[in-house]
Amino acid sequence: MKHNLYFDFIADKQKNTLTIKREFLAGRQLVWDCYTKNELLDRWFAPKPLTTKTKSMDFSEGGHWHYAMVEPNGTEYWGYTEYVKIKPIDYYTSLDAFSNADGEINKDLPRAEWLVTFTDKGENALVETVVTYKSLSDLEAVIQMGMEQGMLATLEKLDELLVILKK
Repeated sequence: MKHNLYFDFIADKQKNTLTIKREFLAGRQLVWDCYTKNELLDRWFAPKPLTTKTKSMDFSEGGHWHYAMVEPNGTEYWGYTEYVKIKPIDYYTSLDAFSNADGEINKDLPRAEWLVTFTDKGENALVETVVTYKSLSDLEAVIQMGMEQGMLATLEKLDELLVILKK
């Protein structure tokens, strides 16, 4: 059954931001858990057919998430997220970067600040993610990399996981 869940993806080239708003068929606590627990992130945080594997995670202010998105052939794309501020089930802020398997940040690729906010929308949860880049060229680079299609496909995997978790 296909649900008409709210989705919006806005690129603001004056502010160098991407704003992604997405509704989920689940309560805010469960959606928060899916964004903040590595055993759940590993089940959805990559567009199909990629999978995710966590190398290390400490979801706390000053903590991090070091992970890879893995292609079926084994090719790994590493990321490193540093958690800055956390207000449980309301929002968190983080710095997100591409890295290598050792957690060294790739300075040649865009790094961004993320503000991820969780609110109630009736019985559902609404997640708004505002991603701020240092420059217009960084913003345009991630758009060219397919950020919109990747986010849409990734969030669809979260929809599938939420159905399983709610059973």
